[in-house]
Amino acid sequence: MAAARVIASASNATITTTTSLLRKAPWRRPNNLSLRFNKNGLVLQKRRLFFTCSAIYNPQIQIKEEGQPETLDHRVFFLDNSGKKISPWHDIPLHLGDGVFNFIVEIPKESSAKMEVATDEQFTPIKQDTKKGKLRYYPYNINWNYGLLPQTWEDPLCANAEVEGAFGDNDPVDVVEIGDSRAKIGQVLKVKPLAALAMIDEGELDWKIVAISLDDPRASLVNDVDDVEKHFPGTLTAIRDWFRDYKIPDGKSANKFGLGNKPADKEYALKVITETNESWAKLVKRSTPAGELSLV
Repeated sequence: MAAARVIASASNATITTTTSLLRKAPWRRPNNLSLRFNKNGLVLQKRRLFFTCSAIYNPQIQIKEEGQPETLDHRVFFLDNSGKKISPWHDIPLHLGDGVFNFIVEIPKESSAKMEVATDEQFTPIKQDTKKGKLRYYPYNINWNYGLLPQTWEDPLCANAEVEGAFGDNDPVDVVEIGDSRAKIGQVLKVKPLAALAMIDEGELDWKIVAISLDDPRASLVNDVDDVEKHFPGTLTAIRDWFRDYKIPDGKSANKFGLGNKPADKEYALKVITETNESWAKLVKRSTPAGELSLV
């Protein structure tokens, strides 16, 4: 589901590319029953629930850039094939089935501009974060593709008893994609989760889901946290240390990590995704206060 090609440019300030994803239709609660075979024959089993949209396949969603990169006006919008703007946070489905999820790239690996979905702007485009009116950069390049899981939200009113009672950071769940390829801003990748790190940033819980793109040549080799250490030795420690220390050059304290300062396994990562997807569903149904967040 990669960004495929440049289509057109009305000026140097507007670039349009295509990508593949699933188009939003009316929101629905999924069925949690499925038929499966085991040694006793055909049985009815409960499966993990994900709140999503009733979707149809749409292979020609566009990505449109407005403004010049590394300026305050720069935005990366998502359009459907009629040219209508959609939200990458709300309109791209989370779950693709069989433990596979959509991942939206905000920051390509080996880059330092702090790009993020603008959760308080209409259609939640990707923009470069600012502080005191100035564009933000990490002090050094990030070594992995970084972005978000759509249709997830870390509820700032919900304390997590397993992670020091920390409240959510009011953002979608972050993903650190460890594959070899460098992705593009706005690219949508199919990934499978492998582990979870419970980062605590100034008292707020900021989950980091470690995942790998299905297109990576080693994707079939890694299916859980232990496989990451086997086939990507040192990567989990490097991710934790990078996010722990990146604020130190700016004179701030190091971030902390819950869960014993260790990565949780795939099953725990899936639990985090399920819970934050449920929080997002309450948000878009307005069962939870949205504050300044855009639900469009």
